[in-house]
Amino acid sequence: MAEAAGGAGPDFTHVRAWVFDLDNTLYPSHCNLFSQIDARMTRWVSEFLDLPADEARLIQKRYYAEHGTTLKGLMARHGMAPAEYLDFVHDIDLSVVEADSVLRARIEALPGTRVVFTNGSHGHAERVLEKRGLSGLFDHTFDIVAAGYEPKPARAAFDRMMEACGVAPDRAAMFEDLERNLEPAHALGFTTVLVRTDHDWSHEPEGARPAGPGAAPPHAHHVTDDLCAFLGEIRTGA
Repeated sequence: MAEAAGGAGPDFTHVRAWVFDLDNTLYPSHCNLFSQIDARMTRWVSEFLDLPADEARLIQKRYYAEHGTTLKGLMARHGMAPAEYLDFVHDIDLSVVEADSVLRARIEALPGTRVVFTNGSHGHAERVLEKRGLSGLFDHTFDIVAAGYEPKPARAAFDRMMEACGVAPDRAAMFEDLERNLEPAHALGFTTVLVRTDHDWSHEPEGARPAGPGAAPPHAHHVTDDLCAFLGEIRTGA
């Protein structure tokens, strides 16, 4: 386990594919975008299943726990078509997201392939990247549709991402704020980086929450509280 601080910096000279989670990783968790998405999920489930909001929310969270995403639960249990759902839940206010020119420069300097790997939609990712000032930096945006609606941490999602984006795990690094999503990456041979937060944005049960201060699970090779600072300290093969 290595903290992102001091010395010559962590050794990433072997890495030729840089895989980033989107939400609460490429922007700060205090933007709290998921609270908006979470509320729109509840509203969708309520209207789709014709249920009161409190009952809809219980189902929303149960499907998340059982299927990995509420979306997958609705598809599996009710045959829901996903496109309108994805558009609806990601129709949120992004005004709180600010551009970060330093983060842009540091991602741009990374040698090799750059990938966004998200359980959200491609459209949501593109809008967030634009607001963050990161448009045009990534070779691939691999979303939940491209994953066949299999969300992280499912192994199938990783297999499809690696094949589609040409990622060799022993030459790749993955940056992620949810501990459970790094477990399969670690097992596959990725160099894993846990991005911690002091803000629990998730509204999710234990095991599905973001990594808070002090978290240092065995499947995280590196841990940081500041992605931009970490990228400025690592040694790359450039």
